[in-house]
Parts: sequence; structure tokens; C-alpha cells
Amino acid sequence: MKQELKKHLLPLLAIFIVISLIWFFYKVNYLNFIFIFFGLLLGSFFLDLDHIVYWLYINPRIEESRLAQIALKKYDFDAILKLLKATSKTHTNLIFHHFFFQVVLALISVFVFTSTINTFAMAFLLALNIHILVDEYQDYVTDKPHLQNWLFAREAKQLPLNYLGKYIATFFGLCVIFAFLLLKSRS
Repeated sequence: MKQELKKHLLPLLAIFIVISLIWFFYKVNYLNFIFIFFGLLLGSFFLDLDHIVYWLYINPRIEESRLAQIALKKYDFDAILKLLKATSKTHTNLIFHHFFFQVVLALISVFVFTSTINTFAMAFLLALNIHILVDEYQDYVTDKPHLQNWLFAREAKQLPLNYLGKYIATFFGLCVIFAFLLLKSRS
């Protein structure tokens, strides 16, 4: 589980440090540092809520769902994290980990990044985009068919394996643009 945390938090930490250093020299209001920190932190974990939705609503009758429900009732977050680590590869029909959600998220992000200076909202959306991108890249490197399976779940037609790299590169480019717009949002 520590690897999973590192995988998602290190890119966001790097973004936070770079933006904070640049903002420091421009004497940006200190509240923006707090907003970017909490936006990135909250956004880094938000997409994993779809595993809880999977356990509670999509597939509530399987054994792992019953274990998750018991752990949730007891507020045993350590057990939930262990269960998530052991079973996350089998969750291929998720709400947030899907290409349609990623496209909608990118469109919402374009709107927010170009029409507001709300640092928290921008940081939150950037973290969401990076979270799904990190998950895609991890599976692209280790198991392309698995990536194709969860990214295009519930779809009759799927993007061929040889185009997955271009798909990920497109969303990586968008994340770079979003990070730049967040950097320029200083007020």
C-alpha cells in the first residue's frame, strides 16, 4: 500500500513544491499555498472512492464486499486499505476509472482552469486528472490488456492496445497544460 501512496503522492508533491517555489518569489498570498495543498491532497484520494461504490452498490454480494462493509461499519480503515490492495486489480467496472469519466473530467477541467482563479478547485481537478493518469501509466507499463479492460469496461468497442500510449500521452499533455494554468493562477 505504501507503493500505491508513493505512486500517487510523489507527482503531486513535486507539483506542489515547484508551484510553491515559484509563487514564493512572486509573493503570492499565503492562503493559496494552503488551498493548493489541500486541493492536491483531497484530489489524490478522491477517485478511489469508486472502490467503495463497487463494494456497496455495484457488486455488494461477493465476499470481498461483505468484508469491506464490515470494515466500513467498524471504521477499520487499515482493513479497508489491505482489502483494497488485495482486490483492486479485480475491480474493472468502476465509475471513476473509466475513459468516459476521464473525458468528462478533462472537459470540466478545461472549463474550470480557463474561467476561474479558485486555487483549491484547480488543484483538486489537477490531482484527479493525475490520479487516473498515474493508474493508466502503471497498467500501461505492466499490463496493457488489464488497462484496456478497466479503462473501456462496459464498452462494446475498445481502443486497440497499440493506441493506448497515444491516449495516455494526450491526457498527459492536458495535465501539463492544467499544471501551467494553475501556476499562472496566482492572485
